[in-house]
Amino acid sequence: MLKLLALDFDGVISDSAPESFVVALRTWVEMRPESRHREKRALLEGASAPKPDAISSDPLYADFLAMMPLGNRAEDYGVELAALEEGRVVEDQAEYDAFKSGVDSNWLRAFHKRFYQVRRALSDADRSAWLRLIGPYPGMAELLRRRARDAVLAIATSKDRHSVALLLEAYGLADLYPEGRVLDKEAGVDKRAHLERLRRDTGLAYPEMAFVDDKVNHLDTVATLGVRCGLACWGYNRERERRLARDAGHMLLELEDLDSRLFGGV
Repeated sequence: MLKLLALDFDGVISDSAPESFVVALRTWVEMRPESRHREKRALLEGASAPKPDAISSDPLYADFLAMMPLGNRAEDYGVELAALEEGRVVEDQAEYDAFKSGVDSNWLRAFHKRFYQVRRALSDADRSAWLRLIGPYPGMAELLRRRARDAVLAIATSKDRHSVALLLEAYGLADLYPEGRVLDKEAGVDKRAHLERLRRDTGLAYPEMAFVDDKVNHLDTVATLGVRCGLACWGYNRERERRLARDAGHMLLELEDLDSRLFGGV
């Protein structure tokens, strides 16, 4: 019986790719002012967030999305943009990891830190414009509220706690996640640390838990604990990730069958 449901945030609860792209691009151009990406003025100029249409119509955004499942943290957006600056779209995890190993680690740490500062400034400048870039996936809020009495709900994310708190409030879900149930990037680089923390805090056994993420590498790490793991197929992953998840024995979940697959639809 499922007693705890831990969800990643970006790509599972929140459709946050447009915002992540804008913040990453602004951070990149700030740190690499000579970049050819500085020409994307519609996405870079002004304190407020750009309109969603300006993001979705940009060809660089599609290439950015294709690489998103290969990274784990904000610094990985810097890796993606470094590859795209060179005209490369990395196709698989091994190629991505090899490319990342050639990027200066100190620069990546600086990018990671600055990314969150740029995000905070963007959200503070015009909260409503920022929120338009980060809506919840259709039906997710309703599902979570419906199941809040059936299992402990938790979030295991590499996002910053401040942004998650703002978005949960905007989605009308803040009351479902009390103190200690939102584990952010400070809880650990890898999601295994998040689930280990939840095990200690709740006393529940790993087989009584389920974890849903849109990145296969996170699922692989958590599955070693004995937690039921599922790939959010409504997120940013492609057939590449679905094949890997299937081969690893993870559930492939769609929004329309999430409730029945995890809770039996009761």
